[in-house]
Formats: sequence, C-alpha cells, structure tokens
Amino acid sequence: MSEDILKFLESKKPFIDDIIRKYIPEKIDEGYVEWAFGKARYAYDVDALNKSIAEPLWDFLNRGGKRWRPALFLLVAEALGADIEKIKDFAVVPELIHNGSIMTDDVEDMGEMRRGKPCTHKIFGTDIAINTGNMMYFLPLLSFIKNKDKFDAQTLLRAYDAYSEEMINISLGQATDIWWHKGRKDNITKEQYLQMCANKTGCLSRLSARLAVILSEGTKEQEEKLGNFAEILGIAFQIQDDTLSVIGDKFAAKKGYGDDITEGKRSLIVIHALEKASNEDKEKLISILDEHTRDPEKISKAIEILKKYGSVEYAKELARNLMKKAWEDINPLLPESDAKKKIKALADFSIEREI
Repeated sequence: MSEDILKFLESKKPFIDDIIRKYIPEKIDEGYVEWAFGKARYAYDVDALNKSIAEPLWDFLNRGGKRWRPALFLLVAEALGADIEKIKDFAVVPELIHNGSIMTDDVEDMGEMRRGKPCTHKIFGTDIAINTGNMMYFLPLLSFIKNKDKFDAQTLLRAYDAYSEEMINISLGQATDIWWHKGRKDNITKEQYLQMCANKTGCLSRLSARLAVILSEGTKEQEEKLGNFAEILGIAFQIQDDTLSVIGDKFAAKKGYGDDITEGKRSLIVIHALEKASNEDKEKLISILDEHTRDPEKISKAIEILKKYGSVEYAKELARNLMKKAWEDINPLLPESDAKKKIKALADFSIEREI
C-alpha cells in the first residue's frame, strides 16, 4: 500500500510543480514580473529577483518533497465532485507555505542539512533564506488574486479566512516549539504537544482540506470534519518524522544524523521518555538536548534513552489511534470513489512510511 501511494504522489508531482511554476517560475523574466506584480512604477531588477528568490526557492523545491499536501487538496476536491480544472491553482497554497516554513525553520534551528543538501541559508545566506521563506508564505495569494473571477464573493471570503487563520496558527505553533527546544520547559504534557503540533504541522494539511471543501462549495460541517481529519494526518506525519529521526537510517541520511537531538527538540517521544525515565536518565537526556550537541556519541546516548523506555513504540501507537479515529469521523462524509481510497491510503502511509 505504501508503494502504491508513493507512486501516486510521484505521478502527481509534475502536475503540481507545473502549477507552482506558473506562480513562481524557475527563471523570472519581465513578462512574469509584470503578470504577477504589475507594471513597474520605475524599473524592476529581474536579475536580483532571480538570484535572491527564484534560485534559492527552486534549489529547495527541486531537492524533493512528497507534495502530499497539494495532493490531499486535489483528492478531497475530487472526492467532493469538484471541477479540478477550476480549482487546481490553489494547490500551490499549502505546498509553498510548507516549504517556506521549513526554510525559515532551518535558520531558526541553525540546521545543517535538508533533503540531502546543505540548508538554504548555508548556500545562499541567512538573509536570502529568511526573505525567500517569508515570500513563500504570501506568494500563494496570487492564486486567489488570479482566480477571483471564478468564484462568488462568499466563497472567496471563506477561502481567505481559512488562509488567514492557518497562517496565524503556524507561527503560534512554531513559537511554542522554539521555546521548548531552547530548554525553557521540560514538564510538557501530551496535550500541549498535540496542540503545538496541530498549530505548527497540522495547520497546512488542515488548510489543504479546508480550501478543497470551500472551493468545492462544500458545507461547513464538511470543512470542519475534513479539516480535523487533515490536521490529524499532519500530526501523524510529524510523529512519524520524529520516529524516523530516531530509528530511520534513510531519513537520517537526508536530514542529518540526530538533528532532532541537536535542535533540542521536545518531540512526543522525548516527552514520553522524560515522563517514564529514572532521574539519572532524565537528567542525562535533558542535558544532551540542552547542549544542542553534534557529538555522535552523545546523540547515540540520547537515542538509547528514548528507546529504553519504549517511547518510540508509544508515539507510533498514539499516531495509529489518532488516525484511526479521524478516519472513522470522515468515512461517512465521502461517497465511495477512487479519490476516497487514495485519501485512506495516504492516512495509512502517514504512520507506516520509512522515509
């Protein structure tokens, strides 16, 4: 099943990337700048825009990424009987925001590697990485502007509201996560972690589903329930990311060995271990996390403690249970279709993938 959904995501990637290129091409020219931003009052420096936006942005996008959020957007819309041609451009919204958030997150975490290459700030500079990441938060609004004549005013307002709400949520979640991995709090509860994750990670998958429902002229109930399902899908992906950072060799090779330990990340796995560990192991784990070390021996010691208390298995089981309940809530809302089957396969993949 994992191989099937991976093949599906891979098959959708060229379609999604072509939409992204419409809104930010790999090579910016005068025609694009005028189309996207209007006639210059004085004169644009197209070369500067290529070097400081297009090149770092596409260097990052071309490294990979599963594009599962825009794929989810398209699948939910298809499952609801939407005109895909009419709404397809909005697939850029969650994907560009997601990649922008990673780019700025890597700056904040002083990351070294991302998707098998040095982080954007290591190649292009911190200033360009921050600005490009921030632009990816707002560039997707072009899809709203360029397609506004296709939708009535109420539908557009609902879509703008969803975008605005989730853009606030993502920074709320990131703020919490930053405070935690600075070592400012160790008695974090499972509920607090899930809320942070719902804001930081779940918000963009939730936005994907909400936009799909809104642009398909779905009901408020569908928007809420499918949004909640997609939120859990995002949380499950995050928990699996945290799990793979501990036990996944392929994942570590792409992101960097023990990066979550180096960042001092308070993942669900860490939260569980701190709750269950002996005082000695708890103090040792906190010490390593707060050191933000890149020492392989210390990272291995931290991972050993996480495994010792069954924290990996705990996190995976929690993700499975959350995903199972979320699917049960939306199953009656969607008519049987190939799109619905793929949504279910994506949900299963989120908790079972190896990379």
